[in-house]
Amino acid sequence: MPSDTPISRAGRAVDAAPGWWRWLPGLVMLKEYQAAWLPKDIAAGLVLTTMLVPVGIAYAEASGVPGVYGLYATIIPLLVYAVFGPSRILVLGPDSSLAAPILAIVAPIAAGDPSRAIAVASMMAVVSGLFCIVLGLLRLGFITELLSKPIRYGYMNGIALTVLISQLPKLFGVSIDSQGPLRDLLNLGKAIAAGQTNWYSFAVGAVSLLIILSLKRFKGLPSILIAVVVATLCVTVFNLDRVGVKVLGTIPHGLPTFAIPWASGADLLQILIGGCAVALISFADTSVLSRTFAARFHSRVDPNQEMVGLGATNLVAGFFQGFPISSSSSRTPVAEAAGARTQLTGVVGALAVAVLLLAAPNLMRYLPNSALAAVVIAAAFGLFEFADLKRIYRIQQWEFWLSLACFAGVAVFGAIPGIGLAVVIAIVEFLWDGWRPHYAVLGRVEGLRGYHDIKRYPHAAQIPGLLLFRWDAPLFFANAELFQDRLLEAVEQSPTPVTRVVVAAEPVTSVDVTSADMLRDLSRILRERGIALHFAEMKDPVRDKLKRFELTDVIGDQSFHPTLGSAIDDYLREP
Repeated sequence: MPSDTPISRAGRAVDAAPGWWRWLPGLVMLKEYQAAWLPKDIAAGLVLTTMLVPVGIAYAEASGVPGVYGLYATIIPLLVYAVFGPSRILVLGPDSSLAAPILAIVAPIAAGDPSRAIAVASMMAVVSGLFCIVLGLLRLGFITELLSKPIRYGYMNGIALTVLISQLPKLFGVSIDSQGPLRDLLNLGKAIAAGQTNWYSFAVGAVSLLIILSLKRFKGLPSILIAVVVATLCVTVFNLDRVGVKVLGTIPHGLPTFAIPWASGADLLQILIGGCAVALISFADTSVLSRTFAARFHSRVDPNQEMVGLGATNLVAGFFQGFPISSSSSRTPVAEAAGARTQLTGVVGALAVAVLLLAAPNLMRYLPNSALAAVVIAAAFGLFEFADLKRIYRIQQWEFWLSLACFAGVAVFGAIPGIGLAVVIAIVEFLWDGWRPHYAVLGRVEGLRGYHDIKRYPHAAQIPGLLLFRWDAPLFFANAELFQDRLLEAVEQSPTPVTRVVVAAEPVTSVDVTSADMLRDLSRILRERGIALHFAEMKDPVRDKLKRFELTDVIGDQSFHPTLGSAIDDYLREP
């Protein structure tokens, strides 16, 4: 029985909204908003702000754009998602999981030009937004589920390593040209060996990282805020900027403005690929997080609606000097723990950041880059997944090695090619399962109902002249020839001459044109040998397809049986 809490009732109101209103769940939710929620949403929004500012700046720097744009990419998405987002407390904004793929596109195209960097990043946000909106409207929100868990672990571990390596030069206070994760690590080692490290910068960053990691277990403490405040005070009090510690510098006064992003001469194909890649990553993360928190509130989130909400958020962010964003697995729990009830929490957080930009932007002037690097490195640690990989290795080793292949692809080739490799591996994995499925010749086992695989039950009795063949997969172009080969092999290996083959077709959920043509040829080959081809337990939609493919006339209606038992009875009745 569904829960009847106020929030669950509000969620059902969104589901029942007519027409286009269902794509504006934030506005529908206002009709169900209760005054008692307001103090909690405001308080949670102010608590959330203590994370939004340092994290937004840090992830912007990690993505290759100036820190202030991380605040712009915090304000706008929170406001937009409050209107289009179906999840009640999900917090969106710059995210560590997107830093590596954004940087991989921005860095080579921008070539150190900050204005060009944000133009490229904003173009990626627009592409990402349009991609998500189109997929959502076409109801393709399931697409990210095509990546198996081991493959997701692999590319996220690779992204975590890439993000971590990208921040090490800032932590050590050295500058290197990015050439890919492993080369960057090698060049960093050479720079440290050559004595280029700024140890003041390293000390500030290391202490900041230690504070964040040490205070993480205390849920009520804003560990990131404490770390950046301590680091900023150290730089200010001891004038560390005068000894080479790089700082954030002056932040422009004011709010993000509307601008059509364009970088002349940029590789549009690279931006297009990068935008689609970050869209897949962000939606995969958002979908999982959204479902998790929806379950806690006994509500339901439509994945297609979530994809449209995420797309609208990225699209608008791209036109207001933002860059691709995602849901946050660190800020959302903070909002929940602080008592957030609805997306008004995000609105309050966005307004608080806006006030900071208008009233006191110079508060963050002496925030050291090495402390921002520490924030990103701490987040990267949270992206790694090792514990479940141990379980996967124990129960299914080949999927473990697939995960490692995805990890290696991202680590060696970089984020975007690595994600492309992950998608290719996922497709190959999917096709392999269907390409080489299990099949069985069936026999009767004494004392056991039904018909069973004679390989598992060697003493199973087969009916003379009858071959019962089961194929445990859809029939499609990749396995059609294999189906024919295995069935003909089974005919040859039968202990008695076969006069009829019955395919136990219940596991066959679909057929395509290639497999239908194969069945036509198989029927002819068997008929020439004096063998009849029959089917049992075929699902009606599959049989409808065979009729559409003009196979029913070839095989004959009398060759289809509702059950395996009726097919056997029909054979035994023949003289």
